Amino acid sequence: MTAFRFSSQSLRSKIAEFARPFVVFAKDAGQGLLEVSHNSLALVGLVVVALSLFFVNRADLRHTVEESAFGWLQTRHIARIDADDSPAGLALALGESNAVARVTAVDPSGLDRDQAAVASWLSRRYRVAPEPLSRLVQEAWAVGERAKLEPTLILAVMAIESRFNPFAQSPVGAQGLMQVMTVIHDEKYEAFGGNHAAFDPVTNLRVGVQILKECIARAGSLEGGLKYYVGAANLPHDGGYAGKVLAEQAHLRSVAAGRQVAVTAPLIPPPSLLPATAPVEAATPAIPPAAEAVDAAEPERLASR
Repeated sequence: MTAFRFSSQSLRSKIAEFARPFVVFAKDAGQGLLEVSHNSLALVGLVVVALSLFFVNRADLRHTVEESAFGWLQTRHIARIDADDSPAGLALALGESNAVARVTAVDPSGLDRDQAAVASWLSRRYRVAPEPLSRLVQEAWAVGERAKLEPTLILAVMAIESRFNPFAQSPVGAQGLMQVMTVIHDEKYEAFGGNHAAFDPVTNLRVGVQILKECIARAGSLEGGLKYYVGAANLPHDGGYAGKVLAEQAHLRSVAAGRQVAVTAPLIPPPSLLPATAPVEAATPAIPPAAEAVDAAEPERLASR
């Protein structure tokens, strides 16, 4: 029994002696790794501090890094969204939070009383939503004051020219709300970024007002200016264009003044523009349905407008 105990002790002693170098190595290696880790963390900290100080003094580089990081994150985000073909994923992929900034519309309740009355009447007459119509009425008042043109005249021109369709185009290339000949007046769109701005309602209105102002100044009268505007300056008549515009302007003036005007009120030209033998009752009939685009003066419209 004593011999067996001695043998067991001897065996444990030998195993301990054999394992001692490995234990020492493991301890040394662990200590070394710990020191290296501490040193590495200290080095990383120094690098971060150095880079932070560097970027604090270099705003341009900081901005570039931030943009790169944001772009990478945005790309990853878009990739995840594109991979999701569920209804919720589709809604998320097609969403655009700032899209409303591109919309040409205002709340009609924010307009002055006369502007609100005109916007409401035009909305019903031409079957156009009141919000975009309100924005155009608001713009016509602002631009008209600047150009010293009656806003009702500007709105009447838009009504007769395009029936408030901002994407309208005539056979000869007149485009937008006020049917501006974009090719002829392309230099006027340079201030708005190029010819495609012809289909931005507000831009087309502003450019059209410039042209209308020039035409009136050239002709020396409103009626003559409208004849120039429609491209009929060298023709014996303008197809009734000036009469239609002035008749619609008269309706708008009445509406702005608070008088009741039927939305189906006919476009009867003023007596001064009627033929001497033609009775007033035989003038232009009631305005056609909004679904039909009408431009009675189109055959006389010149490409040089």
